[in-house]
Amino acid sequence: MSERWTPDSWRSKPVQQMPDYPDAKALADVEAQLSSFPPLVFAGEARNLKKQLASVAAGEAFLLQGGDCAESFAEHGANNIRDLFRVFLQMAIVLTYAGASPVVKVGRIAGQFAKPRSAPVEKRDGVELPSYRGDIVNDIAFTEAARVPDPRRQLEAYRQSAATLNLLRAFAKGGYASVENVHRWMLQSVSDSPQSKAYADLADRVSGALDFMRACGLTFAVDSSLGTTDFYTSHEALLLGYEQAMTRVDSTTGDWYATSGHMLWIGDRTRQLDHAHVEYFRGIKNPIGLKCGPSLKTDELLKLIDVLNPENEAGRLTLIGRFGADKVADSLPGMIRAVQREGRKVVWSCDPMHGNTITSNSGYKTRPFDRILSEVRSFFTIHAAEGSHAGGVHLEMTGQNVTECIGGARAITDEDLNNRYHTACDPRLNAEQSIDMAFLIADLLKQGRAGKVSPLPVAAGL
Repeated sequence: MSERWTPDSWRSKPVQQMPDYPDAKALADVEAQLSSFPPLVFAGEARNLKKQLASVAAGEAFLLQGGDCAESFAEHGANNIRDLFRVFLQMAIVLTYAGASPVVKVGRIAGQFAKPRSAPVEKRDGVELPSYRGDIVNDIAFTEAARVPDPRRQLEAYRQSAATLNLLRAFAKGGYASVENVHRWMLQSVSDSPQSKAYADLADRVSGALDFMRACGLTFAVDSSLGTTDFYTSHEALLLGYEQAMTRVDSTTGDWYATSGHMLWIGDRTRQLDHAHVEYFRGIKNPIGLKCGPSLKTDELLKLIDVLNPENEAGRLTLIGRFGADKVADSLPGMIRAVQREGRKVVWSCDPMHGNTITSNSGYKTRPFDRILSEVRSFFTIHAAEGSHAGGVHLEMTGQNVTECIGGARAITDEDLNNRYHTACDPRLNAEQSIDMAFLIADLLKQGRAGKVSPLPVAAGL
């Protein structure tokens, strides 16, 4: 891949998971409009995130990345954005205290609209229609008109992303994210949890640390930085025409940046070395992620790293493992050894969601909480054994009280799934399960600091 890169050089490569738009002129018109719109994020913000991820790669910080499986036009609203942000900050304060290091906060938000599909068509009752590929492409309703890819939906995705980013920036920098607020929310979440006794010790120690800060005069009123936080956005860059239209030259460096989000990632279905998605990603200077599943061989991984991070820049590349609780021990150790042997600087993150999806007896797609936790625990155990840094987690989650993943502190059952199953695509951890997960990961961080991480077997029958 020594050819000259341009934002549209991906068009000369084979491409996967792209919709077939029936009106090429309408698509070109929309992409031309998008290319004239203001950037959603700025190059300097992406560089700041890359610096923070370099700290993660060095073992000096932890990455918390999460949000919707697929954002929805219909469910876009201030309350949903606020609730996800609140849950994120509660998780971060728990992980910061347990790990005694900063937590880099990256949302799957303000751009996570396109979804890869295992099949190009969906069949129901003898009717065959194009698969739903996310709201940026077509509508989830199972009708012929709804499933036709419509390029105008990209304009709505841009507008929704801009509105979401505007609110997130206000939350992050306007005082809403103050330590006092986050602490109060955390205590309320703990008191409401069935596991409140199990979490009380850590919550009390966080409270003690904040009481000490207040006694020393370190409050938001004295130091405004205690009321702000850095919060970044990310999404899978699947729809390359949209991404190309949002790719801009940074006037201060002359480098190309994707301005649709601070961090973009390549999915497990589109990581072919000589295909369009890798071609696009190799030219942008944002921090990027690469999903790594069981089918990825170590030699192919090293080739991808060479193409995507040829300068071996710390913070540039995050490897997001998505193996499954029963496969992570077979795949991850070899990858870690190969990367360490070659001296590659990467962030290692764990996506415990995608490899642990099952169909319940009631017919719902779900994810058992125990399996999710098992993969996270194995991730920490393997990294400890290999002398590597377990750098972060990548979760599909929401701030809402949905019932999509079974298990957790409230022991959601198969029979409960029908109560509030709202996802447009894959099942998400709800707010309570997300905070449960943060406390359990906090235990792993504490054990890691003490050198005592131990494996957790996959729950029988799951």
